[in-house]
Amino acid sequence: MLIDTDPRVQAHINLFAVLGTLPVLVERVPAARALLASTLTPVGIRFVVPGLPRAVLTFDATGVRWNREPKAPLVTLVFTSVAHFNRMIDGAAQPIPLAAPTRLRFLTGVFAPLTDLLGRYLQPSEADLADPEFRETSTVLTLHVAAAALAQVANEDRSGRFSAHHIPDGDVALEVTGTLAYHLQLRDHHATFVAAPSPHPRGALTFSTLEVTGGILAGDLSAVACISDGRLAMRGVISMVDNVNRILDRVGHYLGK
Repeated sequence: MLIDTDPRVQAHINLFAVLGTLPVLVERVPAARALLASTLTPVGIRFVVPGLPRAVLTFDATGVRWNREPKAPLVTLVFTSVAHFNRMIDGAAQPIPLAAPTRLRFLTGVFAPLTDLLGRYLQPSEADLADPEFRETSTVLTLHVAAAALAQVANEDRSGRFSAHHIPDGDVALEVTGTLAYHLQLRDHHATFVAAPSPHPRGALTFSTLEVTGGILAGDLSAVACISDGRLAMRGVISMVDNVNRILDRVGHYLGK
């Protein structure tokens, strides 16, 4: 079994799956919206990481979204390597910021507290999980990260690309019964994460509840056992679902780092 991870793939996950969950954090958590309340004009943060696509997250009082708003001022965060970027996500390094002094205050006053809050939900304490509302939000955010990471691993990881090569074109739904519906779109063996239901999925992984979802993603529940007793269901084109499940196993190695 392949258990080694690639720092470059980890950086893709950290950028597009972990930081890519900030919009969901702001949608669901009042404290996150409060941090953005005073951001009356859009501010973009551009991430410059060697070997990764350039990416911009835009922040304003209405939320967080990908891409730069026209004429929005930019704060550029430069990293010397993917390892440097990964250490920043782990809280063990600082980026090299390029911006006017007034915009640098946005980093310390808004961006850093937002990422700290996201980290608390993605790595909750036992005390946090004792609050049912916090636990539900934590599970939703963790599922979003895992689903978005599926696409990054399918496209960038050696083992993930091997599995993706055996998946025919189509959509694979990722569902929590009555709660959430995302999907993974496969075209020419390239995966795209879509945070919305698929109109015509060819396969599906369906978790029975958020609690089961959280248990499987945290490694507290066995996916095989949950399939056996119906808490995790698979349907559709077997080759699609089986290989997506294999990629999800690789995602676990990266997110467990």
